[in-house]
Amino acid sequence: MAVKEMPERILETVRRSVASRANEAVPEREGADGRAWSYSLRGLCRAVYRDYRRYRATGDGGWFTVIFLTQGFWACSVYRVSKYVLDRVKWTPLRRVVRVLLAVAQKAMEIVTGICIAPECRIGEGFYIGHYGGIFIHKDSPIGRNCNISQGVTIGVGGRGERRGVPKIGERVYIGPNAILFGDISIGDDAAIGAGAVVTKDVPPRGNVLGNPARIISMEGSFEFVQYDGMDTDPVRQESQSQAVSLIKEG
Repeated sequence: MAVKEMPERILETVRRSVASRANEAVPEREGADGRAWSYSLRGLCRAVYRDYRRYRATGDGGWFTVIFLTQGFWACSVYRVSKYVLDRVKWTPLRRVVRVLLAVAQKAMEIVTGICIAPECRIGEGFYIGHYGGIFIHKDSPIGRNCNISQGVTIGVGGRGERRGVPKIGERVYIGPNAILFGDISIGDDAAIGAGAVVTKDVPPRGNVLGNPARIISMEGSFEFVQYDGMDTDPVRQESQSQAVSLIKEG
């Protein structure tokens, strides 16, 4: 077997394994919002592979470019492994040691990539970070599947009293460069946050927002920005896209 063929063969093996188990309940525990946030070793491999496929589907180059030259993929992979390890270690003394080691790994990844993703974060499969650096994601802010985050994005805590909290990001959401999201807000599925937007209020599904403070400029959604395997046959995405077309026609 040629050495250069080995990575593609390995990835193909993982792909077949994921496909053959697509209907299995890989994750083991779910968060309060119904999404699964803790997974088995098989689920870890599946999540990393789905992240990898996002870069391929978006046209970021071949396997060598994605694995060895893409800082976003590095940061996300370290996060996935760190979360898996942290979730599995239950003995308190050992857990303290593991937390220190994971903190060192996270800090090293921050220095190398400029991307801060704590092991406690809850991020769905197919996470895509398009560019290097300046990205901070609060550990309590959940992010759905197949989301895009650009450079310079901050997702943090904000607000006062009952409104204090962190953003909750839906699925297939696009967040543009230098956008800031904070406070107890919800970003609906298929929403798109424009470059430099400061978002402090809820964004409805398929809402496109821009400005400081962010305002809804259209309801066309993120469909042109978020690409992933099987998106053209994804029934949830198709239904959401149909609703967007209907709203545009009615408007």
